[in-house]
Amino acid sequence: MTLLSVGINYNTAPVAVRERLAFPANTLKSSLRALLDNQEIKGAAILSTCNRTEFYCQTEGNDTAAVIQWLADDKKIQPAAFTPYLYSHTDSQSIRHMFRVACGLDSMILGEPQILGQMKTAYQAAYEAGTLGKHLGKLFHHTFSAAKKVRTDTAIGSSPVSVAFTAVQLAQQIFDSLNDQTALLIGAGETIELTARHLHQKNIGRIIIANRTYDKAHALASQFNGYAIALSEISSHLAEADIVISSTASQLPILGKGRVESAIKKRKHKPMFMVDLAVPRDIEAEVEQLQDVYLYTIDDLQHTININMDSRRKAAEQAEEIIDTQVEYFLSWMRSLGAQSVIKDYRQQAELTRDEMLAKALTSLKNGGTAEDTLQRLAYSLTNKLIHTPSSQIRDAGANDRHDLVAAAREIFKLK
Repeated sequence: MTLLSVGINYNTAPVAVRERLAFPANTLKSSLRALLDNQEIKGAAILSTCNRTEFYCQTEGNDTAAVIQWLADDKKIQPAAFTPYLYSHTDSQSIRHMFRVACGLDSMILGEPQILGQMKTAYQAAYEAGTLGKHLGKLFHHTFSAAKKVRTDTAIGSSPVSVAFTAVQLAQQIFDSLNDQTALLIGAGETIELTARHLHQKNIGRIIIANRTYDKAHALASQFNGYAIALSEISSHLAEADIVISSTASQLPILGKGRVESAIKKRKHKPMFMVDLAVPRDIEAEVEQLQDVYLYTIDDLQHTININMDSRRKAAEQAEEIIDTQVEYFLSWMRSLGAQSVIKDYRQQAELTRDEMLAKALTSLKNGGTAEDTLQRLAYSLTNKLIHTPSSQIRDAGANDRHDLVAAAREIFKLK
């Protein structure tokens, strides 16, 4: 039995290839059941995100051909169109790969936590589809334990490395709590969406989203119980904002010194935290000169991000050591499975001997034998029966100079 991983990711394949091999969440179960129709595949799970599609399989051999052909048939793509982008791992390397993926060590953003939730979704889909199998199911559980240990024992996820999250963390440092604050977000692109999501998760009091296209602002604001305005309305709402974060593609500044100064006066000099994530700048540099305004640019945040990335890289080195240990633990479990059949057979043999001796003892009691004599005879006979074969085998091993077997017997039976 082989544990096999096959996949593509952001490092090996362009988005045009990745999107063709993606699996929507609502099709995962049916796809997994179809994959298991292949006789060589005994267990399977599929991890599909915007950055990767990976198959985790339990197979009879270590050949990737079955998975590749099924994928080509399912997606109606010629294998040659995607096989140059594939990577594969078997057994210990497959185990290590799953652990690294779950810990965020193989992610575009080192240590990002979302991938663990996506791994759990992949596991749940396979569990509900009934396609996991014993080995793969155990591997997923061990993967989650390894990821938890890495998160607990290292600082890999403690330092933000995105401008959106760093901006929100900075806001938390300036304001004791975000619950009573109002955030004005200017723009409606990916960065502003991430910022809004992080602020919402931090229980921001209120979100206002301003954008050149009102409909885009409204669509984004509605996701976070926010309020949408057009760019032309910013002057009317700027004084309400405790936090201003801007990221647009404008070639000219959107907020000048005069407009911000007027807002500060309306706020009676209550502090305003501003972050300009745009290049060219959305907020005039002169705004920094105003009292009660804390203005940060993307360069200011990048310095923090670089420091945090160094911290994550050091934590990643610790994480790799933890993963080495966890891989060995799982391999030990797999090796122990080879002894299970021997233990089962030995137990069955002992139970048959016990039942045979017990039946004789019960017959003796029915025929009038005393309890004491019957128990003594049972103990003596059972002991002789149980040790006869091992004793004979050890004696033969000694006679044949099989000192390794004699030493193994001493270890197995824990003889002093």
